[in-house]
Amino acid sequence: MSLEYALINDTSWQSQTEWQTPDTPFMSFKFWQALADTGAIGEQAGWLPIFILVHRVADATNSADSEDNTDTLVDDAVENALQPVAVMPVFIKGHHRGEFVFDHAWAEAYARYGVDYYPRLVTSAPYTPITGQRVWLAKGETLNEDILKTAIAGIDDIAQQVGASSWHGLFVTPELASIATTSMPTEIDVEHAIAAQESGVESAAIELPIFERQGCQFLWQNKDLLNDSKPFADFDAFLMTLKAKKRKTIRAERRKVAEQGIICQRKCGDAISDADWKAFYHCYVMTYAVRGQQPYLTIDFFMALAVSMPEHIMLAQALDASGEIIASSLFLYDRPDSDKADGDNVGGDNVGGDNVGGDNNATLYGRYWGALGEYDSLHFELCYYQGIEFAIEQGLISFDPGTQGEHKLVRGFVPTTTHSIHRIYDPRFVPAIGDFCARDRLHMAQYRQQAFEALPFNADNMPEFDGRAS
Repeated sequence: MSLEYALINDTSWQSQTEWQTPDTPFMSFKFWQALADTGAIGEQAGWLPIFILVHRVADATNSADSEDNTDTLVDDAVENALQPVAVMPVFIKGHHRGEFVFDHAWAEAYARYGVDYYPRLVTSAPYTPITGQRVWLAKGETLNEDILKTAIAGIDDIAQQVGASSWHGLFVTPELASIATTSMPTEIDVEHAIAAQESGVESAAIELPIFERQGCQFLWQNKDLLNDSKPFADFDAFLMTLKAKKRKTIRAERRKVAEQGIICQRKCGDAISDADWKAFYHCYVMTYAVRGQQPYLTIDFFMALAVSMPEHIMLAQALDASGEIIASSLFLYDRPDSDKADGDNVGGDNVGGDNVGGDNNATLYGRYWGALGEYDSLHFELCYYQGIEFAIEQGLISFDPGTQGEHKLVRGFVPTTTHSIHRIYDPRFVPAIGDFCARDRLHMAQYRQQAFEALPFNADNMPEFDGRAS
């Protein structure tokens, strides 16, 4: 049986088979439905989605045992002719907003040569700098080179139809990045092919590479190395893994918040009221307003999440002495009890697609924050320390607070590699961009090494450094 692809403009494919549980809440169907229903993705937002459905085509002739059962076999073949295997989302974009991996320099290089860089194609969880799968897999399937190559053929088809300059897969898993980059030619192969074309030796189309870029984010790990790597018992147990000076700093920051008469509290799921959501959004909007910007996401989007996936939501609030909410930080998280089916039927082996992540990937994600004013150390308290306490209480294995930040590093968040993959469709730009990506990977490896050396842990609690910069 062979793999083929189809390009689909809607989500009708979701009902064609059972799909595996996504590895983060940000790839759940409910999260994407909230984005679509509230205009965060779509043509007006500049995120025009196309879904590449990879399907397995059954070969009925190879299955025939005899002429007697031909009719039955043909009936079965018609029923199973297009067996869904995987779906990759691709957005047609004329901007870079909401991506967190920056290729503005490439756009500028194109402009200098009078070449249009737009539109461009992007595969990502929109507005979300969180590493995760970027392919929905049918139950029983495993991502492999054949599936990915078929999806890439679909990407190339879209690029040709719309005249896209490039494709960008953002915050992909290391496994996907490895499959993509090792199954394609290199920029050196492209240089040789260009030279052969120019000399008249070859006239065939040039097969293009996929380049990898690497970044660095900072993740907190719920792992007590002095206690057989078991989860921490409480926040103080985590503090004991840090050097004395760093412990003192964190305790001082938490005292400063209390001394301002500020009380912090956490609410989950259905305990978050409509008034809480309105107060959160007021704070969230202020984060953008101080920079003269409009937020990407609307109050309707967050209210949709509140209705469709409350079991994945935690809201940390800061209240002043009068009880008024002055700051809010919204988190999503994977449920450790993912063996409980709850009927969404999106995901595969666990049956209930709302049970995102599971025991092996029970992570807290810090995503949206805002405050109505400036308060000493409140950002650290509400975005980091409240998150760490919650992760410990819930038995989550890690806490991803989002993009950027040496300020996370000194508070016990470990530098971790992120991956993005890129395909350039104009062969003339391939060698230079390939060289850029290679040098950028080396630079990021050096940065991660320097960041790792600045971690605040005492000697007995230093995690192992993975210095790979492939």
